[in-house]
Amino acid sequence: MDHLNINHEKGRHDALKAFYFDFLGCSVDPRKYDNYLEGKNTLWANAGLHQFHLPEGNPHAQVFNGMITLIHEDLDGLMEKYNEYLDGDERLKPLKDTEFLVGIVGDDDDDNMMLVTDPWGTEFCLLPSDDPAEDRAAHIGSQPVVTLDVPSRALAMEDITVYVSHDVNLDGIGRFYEHILGARTIGELSSQASICIAMGERQTLTFQHHPDGPETEIFHHDFGHDQIMKEIEADTDATSYPANFGPHISLYVTNIAEAYSRAEKLGVLFVNTRFKRLAYTQDDAIDQCMFRLINIIDPLDNKREIILRLEHEVRSVTTREGKKYKSCPLL
Repeated sequence: MDHLNINHEKGRHDALKAFYFDFLGCSVDPRKYDNYLEGKNTLWANAGLHQFHLPEGNPHAQVFNGMITLIHEDLDGLMEKYNEYLDGDERLKPLKDTEFLVGIVGDDDDDNMMLVTDPWGTEFCLLPSDDPAEDRAAHIGSQPVVTLDVPSRALAMEDITVYVSHDVNLDGIGRFYEHILGARTIGELSSQASICIAMGERQTLTFQHHPDGPETEIFHHDFGHDQIMKEIEADTDATSYPANFGPHISLYVTNIAEAYSRAEKLGVLFVNTRFKRLAYTQDDAIDQCMFRLINIIDPLDNKREIILRLEHEVRSVTTREGKKYKSCPLL
């Protein structure tokens, strides 16, 4: 799993920078460095091997309906930053009068866990690194950094937990990921209230019953107020795909042609016209090293009922010619 794409509030680059860079210690991605300097458009915040893609909302920020778990090299340093924020540190001043909040779980004798809420309400769980000196990407790769920039103090995105309804078909979600993407369920981390999918080395994608109870309404997609919500079918033409403005996750697969074929047969392909790269065919997907999904469906369900909608940008680690895809951070 490479990145989480989530909108921030339009016109609030000050709060975005204060949270992701000045507080969390993510590094600035050089591919969006001009935007960082100019205070406009999309920013990319690197957390070791992983990223946050942070476009401007239209105009509001998104609140991710779940929990993002990061490994961090210095929780004590983060707590010091929080105290500086409370004391009026100018760099963190934009976080005032927002949803920003920090809490500690544990005591001085234990490894602490820090719970953080971003300026708009998205929740993070920060865990200490077992060894801060270890390679910052589980020895498998890295994102680029700006010249003279310090390495990210957020070392890795260990888990993204997606909240779901209490009556959701968890086993069907597990079958979907194994059938389409070859991602297996981690049995010992699954229960009647959650299911955990392996996303490569030391990383998971978890689907969990919403902690606020079974009556909580949950959406992970946003087809827009002016569009009629449509069922997505594999053989629809370009005009039949509504643009999704909800968050999405991006992940890499080793065989994009096979993943595309399985997604096509299950009828879960998606084209998000919000973005420039549009893969309407398998050849498009191979040429562009990506395609998209949004509907999660149990492969064993003959009725093809949608379990939930969450957009996936499925990327290939290699190009059609067999070279490594330019954006792939893996070694």
